[in-house]
Amino acid sequence: MFHKEATVEAINAMGKNTLTEHIGIEITEVGNDYLVGKMPVDHRTHQPMGLLHGGASVVLAETLGSIAATLTLDLSKQYAVGLEINANHIKGVRDGFVYGKASPIHVGKKTQVWEIRMTNEEGQITCISRITMAVIDKK
Repeated sequence: MFHKEATVEAINAMGKNTLTEHIGIEITEVGNDYLVGKMPVDHRTHQPMGLLHGGASVVLAETLGSIAATLTLDLSKQYAVGLEINANHIKGVRDGFVYGKASPIHVGKKTQVWEIRMTNEEGQITCISRITMAVIDKK
């Protein structure tokens, strides 16, 4: 499903000098139809009570879903942009890393829907997110 030239190294290089680099998001695995990444839970991603900020979880979800959608497209003809995202925060995290896995629900000609499941270091679900991507034709 994904472009064969999509490597962890190439994807992480695209994130240089962006929000993803600033908060430490790193892609760790590219499968045939899924993408995995991790994000540190530290001073950059905490809310005032010392827990992982829900918005940081959404940033991880949007990053993984957007990259996954992009990896399905011919970028000379199309690109993907976020249309809607939601997140259910299930379990708080104070430190370590959270891991996200983006998997396709629907990959159509004009829209895509991806589910992103986030877990803590013990494998417990911390957040489940769904992003809808619009596929735009280049002019």
